[in-house]
Amino acid sequence: MADMEAPPSAVPAAPPLALDLALTIRHDGRGGVADDLGDIAGLTAWVQRRAGAFGPAPGADRGTADPATLGQVRELRAALRALLARAVRPAAPSPADADRLMPVPDALAVLNTAARRVPTVPVLRWPEGDRPAARHLPAAPAEPGDLLLATLASAAADFLTGPDLARLRACHAPRCVRYFLKDHPRQEWCKPSCGNRARVARHHERHRAAG
Repeated sequence: MADMEAPPSAVPAAPPLALDLALTIRHDGRGGVADDLGDIAGLTAWVQRRAGAFGPAPGADRGTADPATLGQVRELRAALRALLARAVRPAAPSPADADRLMPVPDALAVLNTAARRVPTVPVLRWPEGDRPAARHLPAAPAEPGDLLLATLASAAADFLTGPDLARLRACHAPRCVRYFLKDHPRQEWCKPSCGNRARVARHHERHRAAG
């Protein structure tokens, strides 16, 4: 039975910030893997595209214009992808980096060190006619690069400890290297085009086996 997919007219919601960071490693359309954070311009463009997702960290969408920050964000992404690979066990991780994943203890250390760059405090707000809510804000002014790294690390920790983690899957359709959130029980692939490629590949494999 074919797996169900979202209707073509559905507009997919933006993935959580942590998952979107992991998805900056993607298939390049030619049989290889592309890196959207391959240079400073790529990091700047990605952060600006997701500026609204940084929530209560004003200025986290700045501080992307130096090589040190770029290297640290890429290291944080590698740590996150290693933890996502652990999360989908016993299923296989994304093939993009399955053979060179950071050891889990190292990945946890990278994430926790980045989160500690900017200590936060809960700030209570209670708008008229609404429920009170606490948001974690920087305890003191911070450098934009530190704020960016701490925000991404906190987003990763929230994702890894939140309810969405149970829906995390690695897509193993031909030429796909994405992680995705499973939206319904019969979903096998990250998007309809991956399901189509997988079904075509299965069809060809059956014919080769029969021949």
